[in-house]
Amino acid sequence: MAQASNLVSHFIYNNTLNLKNIVYLCAEVCTCANSICLGSTEDVLCADFVSINIHLSKPCDMRKKEIEELCRMTVEEFRAAEKLPLVIVLDNVRSLHNVGSVFRTADAFCLERVCLCGITACPPSAEIHKTALGAEDTVEWKYYADTMDAVRELHDAGYTVLAVEQVEGSLKLGEFQAEPGERYALILGNEVKGVRQDVVDACDQALEIPQYGMKHSLNVSVTAGIVMWEVSQAMRQKSLAEEVFSKLGKNLFLK
Repeated sequence: MAQASNLVSHFIYNNTLNLKNIVYLCAEVCTCANSICLGSTEDVLCADFVSINIHLSKPCDMRKKEIEELCRMTVEEFRAAEKLPLVIVLDNVRSLHNVGSVFRTADAFCLERVCLCGITACPPSAEIHKTALGAEDTVEWKYYADTMDAVRELHDAGYTVLAVEQVEGSLKLGEFQAEPGERYALILGNEVKGVRQDVVDACDQALEIPQYGMKHSLNVSVTAGIVMWEVSQAMRQKSLAEEVFSKLGKNLFLK
């Protein structure tokens, strides 16, 4: 149990308490009073302390789901749902199709809102709708004539503001670690010029996606999808780690 305590402490404080590591830990903590068991016949891990069922090797039939099976929320349900405290800021994004894609991805990950700045187009727009497919009606958004106004407002509200840009001293995306209870904003820049330098200077840090080919640039909507996924997962995993830490009891890990 002491070994498990040390492992969990390590995973929590290093932002690596994910599903894979929870599976790894269960062999060590199976004697604790939190109803953890390994099903030998079904090969299913049941960990009540985090309410997770993980199928380790049982095959599925791979049948594509019907739309009705996806449990999609209505517009009203989405608006009422708890959002991840992550804001996307578009700094003078020219393409309306990119704007629509950002709305759609922000909806998929249930993000808090989108800030549209400068020349970035706003809904309602037929071109935005082509890629947003209605997400422009679910995701909250606000327009700012100048991106710096959005940055100042976010800082005043307590957000950590991160530019997604290739800059000296940038933090590689895979190295990002979310802090518990922290709120974040990600700034994506113009298709040609990127995030304005004065906006970068006003940010708390810059995130950069490592690239290994001849082209060292990505489409705005592709970049948005990658960073939204990575940062939202880091935030949710940190939240999960804190929940596990709380439910199992701090004394278990500090002995």
